[in-house]
Amino acid sequence: MLSRWIPAAGRQRGLLARLGSRAYSYGRVFDAAARDGELRVFVVADLRYTEMLHTVKSGVPLCSLCLDAKELMCKEGLQSLFPMEEIAIMGLWELLPHIYNVKRKIKDTLDAAILFRPHAVVTVDSKGFSFRLLQQLKCRYNQKVDSPLHVHYVAPSFWAWKGGESRLSKLHNFVDHMLCILPFEDEICRLHGLPATYVGHPLLDDAAGLNVAGTSLQHKNVDSELSPDMSMRQRSGEAFRLEHGLSSDATILTMLPGSRMQEVARMLPIFFRTVQHLSHTLNDLSLVIPVAPHRDVRTYVENVVRSVPFPVVLIPGGSLEKRYGAFNASKAALCTSGTAVMELMLAKLPCVVAYQAHFLTECFIHLRKKINFISLPNILLDSPIVPEILFRACTDKNLAAKLSEVIFNDEVRQLQVGSAERMLQVLYEPIKRQGNLFAEELGDSGLSSDVYSPSTIAALTVLYTDKHRRMVHRN
Repeated sequence: MLSRWIPAAGRQRGLLARLGSRAYSYGRVFDAAARDGELRVFVVADLRYTEMLHTVKSGVPLCSLCLDAKELMCKEGLQSLFPMEEIAIMGLWELLPHIYNVKRKIKDTLDAAILFRPHAVVTVDSKGFSFRLLQQLKCRYNQKVDSPLHVHYVAPSFWAWKGGESRLSKLHNFVDHMLCILPFEDEICRLHGLPATYVGHPLLDDAAGLNVAGTSLQHKNVDSELSPDMSMRQRSGEAFRLEHGLSSDATILTMLPGSRMQEVARMLPIFFRTVQHLSHTLNDLSLVIPVAPHRDVRTYVENVVRSVPFPVVLIPGGSLEKRYGAFNASKAALCTSGTAVMELMLAKLPCVVAYQAHFLTECFIHLRKKINFISLPNILLDSPIVPEILFRACTDKNLAAKLSEVIFNDEVRQLQVGSAERMLQVLYEPIKRQGNLFAEELGDSGLSSDVYSPSTIAALTVLYTDKHRRMVHRN
């Protein structure tokens, strides 16, 4: 989704004027907004990261914002230039048929951004599209004093590729600040001349959302509060079964084939064949599929499940409550690598990670990669916690054998369940330092008091980038 944060109403401009009259600087973006009497931020993002966008809106009442789904856009009163699914393409060979369309979208987005005259441009993930856009924006502005701040949210996985870290110094030419979601990324970025802040993984916002509404992440005990307790998960699972007419004895498996059309079309048939191998060993088998909020994906999944010989429940993948309800009701899961693996770890649902790619893409990955795992829990804990069946090894028979082990072997299951708190601790501990800095320096600015959540830290870093950089340097 390409969207724009639209200027605030006149009553909010008064707040900006009052803040702008203070003797000290709030930061480049906020100072520019105070000068102009409105905040203009151009965003390239999809629904996975809207929590950060909402935080800016709720924390500083300066703007409205646009969401990917049409009904949500209407609710917010804003516009989307085009859905992100049109440029959500993975792999080298897979990209070739779409090159012309991607170039045209970059040009359309560039023209829209220039016309909008933003104080900041925030690109989220989609590095191939985002970095080309930011490069062309930087050339178009040609070092003008009033050029917008360029912030990229979700650092590219430079640490996974040979020579990847050396590319960071080139990003500094068109990225002013990098928002990192893994705790080891920001220091490496800064060592290569790219200003960066670890803002925390969005999973931590999910973890807080699964507990009592309105609670703060400040001073949370990760073991007891960020990870939902057994009774809460059990009640959630029972409610999901009751809502969808699934018996208490049914064996439920969750399938997460991805969010992009190309990976869903590749992985979902393999997942169905995998389950068929195990159907005779599982009592009253039912399947649950969280469906990505993209029209083409939804239509494809709905057509495919008609020929499946098992009951299949389709739920909206954009609903946090429904996703985790399905996880809590399930015995195990099959998923592609990505954020889904982290969510399954948070839900303490054992899973198997599977992935296929075009042969040429697979060859490139084997040639260039320098890490042993592709799933984030394994990378963060540097251990094969979650089984990975990848590329040519990713067949329905191999998947069925590993999934059977995950379902019936208690030792294998407990390894994944017991690693969830360790993973959360690795993610959460470093952001307390960032939260403490904001709590100290910005405590009187009328912002949200919950400065320990990833979405809040990300939003504040965008608004107060220069001041925050001085705070980090001083500390």
